[in-house]
Amino acid sequence: MDFVTIDFEASCLPRHGRSFPIELGISGPQGTLSWLIRPHDSWQGWDWTEEAFAVHGITREQLEREGLAPDLVMAQALRAIGAARVIADSRIDAGWWATLSEASAGQGAAVRIRHVDTLFDEMGATHGQIMAAQTHADLLCPERHRAGADARWLRLLLDRLLEEQPVSAPLVPDDLPVLQPGPVGTGLFA
Repeated sequence: MDFVTIDFEASCLPRHGRSFPIELGISGPQGTLSWLIRPHDSWQGWDWTEEAFAVHGITREQLEREGLAPDLVMAQALRAIGAARVIADSRIDAGWWATLSEASAGQGAAVRIRHVDTLFDEMGATHGQIMAAQTHADLLCPERHRAGADARWLRLLLDRLLEEQPVSAPLVPDDLPVLQPGPVGTGLFA
C-alpha cells in the first residue's frame, strides 16, 4: 500500500487564535523527513502561544535561523509524497497544509489528506488492534510532539496494523472524502 503519514507543529491550536505551520514531518517507506518552516510574510501578526511552545519547544528565533521558506518546504514535501496517499491523525493538519500551500503559491493545493480513521475502517481494525498498534508505536517512537517523530509514530502504528491484516483490495480508495481544513479535532481519535 502506497501512503505517507504527515504531521504539523504550529504556532498555536486554531482554538487559541490564528495559527500557522512551523514544522512539517512526512514518514513513508523510505524513512522520515521533517522541515522547520520560516514564517511567511503573510503570517505576520498571527498568533503564537506559550501552550504550543511548551509542547513542541520550537522558538521563533529557531524558525528564523533554521527554517526554510514555505515554497521550498512545499516543493520538497511534494517530491517526498510523490503519488502516495497522505494520511494524518488530526483533521487540523489539512488546515495547516492549506495555509502552507497558500504561502507557496498554491503548490500543494491538489494534495488530498485523509484522516487515519478512514484507514482504520477500511482495514476493519478493532479497538483492541488499534490500541496494541499504538503501544507498539509508543515503544519504537517514545519522543513525540515534533512533526517528524509524530509522522513516524503514525506510520509505525499503521504498518503494525497492516502486518496483521489480510489485504485483498486497496485500503484507501480514491473516492474517499478529503479532510477539510478547520479546527475539527486534535489527535489520533479526534
